[in-house]
Amino acid sequence: MKKYLRFIKIEHTLFSLPLVYAGVFLAVEDFPSSKLLILVLLAAIGARIFAMSINRIIDAEIDKRNARTKNREIPSNQMNIFEGFAIAIAGLIIYLSSAYYISIFCFFLSPIPLIIFVIYPYLKRFTKLAHFGVGLGLSMAPLGGWFAVKNSFEQLHIGLLLPLFTFFWATGFDIIYSTLDESFDKKEGLFSFPAVYGSQKALKFSALLHVLSFIVLIITYIITINKIAALPFLLFTGYLLYLEQKKSTDVELAFFKINAIVGFVVFIMIMMKGIKL
Repeated sequence: MKKYLRFIKIEHTLFSLPLVYAGVFLAVEDFPSSKLLILVLLAAIGARIFAMSINRIIDAEIDKRNARTKNREIPSNQMNIFEGFAIAIAGLIIYLSSAYYISIFCFFLSPIPLIIFVIYPYLKRFTKLAHFGVGLGLSMAPLGGWFAVKNSFEQLHIGLLLPLFTFFWATGFDIIYSTLDESFDKKEGLFSFPAVYGSQKALKFSALLHVLSFIVLIITYIITINKIAALPFLLFTGYLLYLEQKKSTDVELAFFKINAIVGFVVFIMIMMKGIKL
């Protein structure tokens, strides 16, 4: 079980799950039902399992040649490809079943994130815009939460605000993460911002993206929340994004620790929508 949990990096759900629920609470007028919250949780877990499993399978040969990743489960032969596909299929079943029980509308839209999850691992082989594939994939989290409540394209211009924030934020932090593999990516001819531009310039792009993400979050606050109780969380998110850039050379701190906090702070900010202050 530990091996399988390491394989799917279940702890990375900390990045997406708060944003899924942020999308839910942005869309609702009253508190959502416990049934919906459970189904959304299952859908998020299933999507996470499928996305990471497919990513690990697609990148297995590249990971085997990378000193940083060669000890992952498939490259190190702790698991075989068939086990990887079995886990991916299990995640797929959980995800699709949850989407179906949320609504037929969500079920019909459910293949869209799956297509993104399958395509984006290949992008680094062809384009330096691969980081934006990661951002697009994670942006599906709050959009999925929004659709789980609305079950329509009603007020989609509002529903797209959190996904746009997530798109810029996730793309920016993926650039930070990719600095770990700058030398390897250059050697292998893979396209990443650090490999193409060098880490210093790549981190400037990351900073710009995080500025854009905060601007979108400010717009989200003004349009959808505009409560004094939510303002400290907005400002704290801005500080965390600044801190993430300040500590970007310490990837363990910037990517795995600060990032995990950002999603929860944004979620709490959205929760303040129902406070009468």
